[in-house]
Amino acid sequence: MKIAIQGEAGSFSHEAARRMAPGCTIVPCARSAEVFDRVGRGSVDAAVIPIENSLAGSVTEHFDLLLARKVFIEREFRLRIVHNLIVLPGVKREDLRRVYSHPVALEQCRDFFRRNRKVEPVPFYDTAGSVKHVVENRLRDAAGIAGRQAVKAYKGRILAAGIEDDKRNFTRFFLIRSKRRVLRGANKTSIAFSLQNIPGALFKALSVFALRDISLSKIESRPMRGRPWEYVFYADFLRGDDLAARNALHHLAEVADLVKVLGVYPSA
Repeated sequence: MKIAIQGEAGSFSHEAARRMAPGCTIVPCARSAEVFDRVGRGSVDAAVIPIENSLAGSVTEHFDLLLARKVFIEREFRLRIVHNLIVLPGVKREDLRRVYSHPVALEQCRDFFRRNRKVEPVPFYDTAGSVKHVVENRLRDAAGIAGRQAVKAYKGRILAAGIEDDKRNFTRFFLIRSKRRVLRGANKTSIAFSLQNIPGALFKALSVFALRDISLSKIESRPMRGRPWEYVFYADFLRGDDLAARNALHHLAEVADLVKVLGVYPSA
């Protein structure tokens, strides 16, 4: 089974893919759009993408791609995230001037940068890729922030372990495929919907769930591309593909301009 991820070997996406699909072959991609392209073309069986972090919030690009592309969420997984400051052997903390990592990872380590004002956070395309960059280029005034797996992959050294702001730091991942498949035990649904900007529109949309005692575990809005000041709502509700959920979605379609089911899957 081939699984596409955004990032290098040793990244958190790499670890999540191994946990969700043991024995799979990982296909690293430089960009998130490439991950979705590979799923759409069928050059991989599936992909694993981070969608939300408990400290930094949503990975907004992936929400936009889930809406724009023909893919379906099959599973979710929550991974405990431990961020480590990784350097070349022999490098000391006082040597550091730059720290590279993915922007979401940097956001999870704000307290570290507040305590180390002389160290500049530098956004990089991937956590493990930042370590690879530091090691391959022999940067003795820089570090990468990544998981312990990156140390094994690129022969760096952990200068400081667990530098994330909060130890209850988790990232939620989705396994996505090009075709709809609902696994046994699916009890959670992700949707996207848009509404006209008129009084009571959101109230009416949310009431289709309240009237059926369906709990929403998440809702947020994102701007619609090409339509300034119009928004798409992304929501998760705690029901699978049952009669109540289907009736709620039919009812929602009556009051919404757009309704897309992004996935129906077992809750992590």
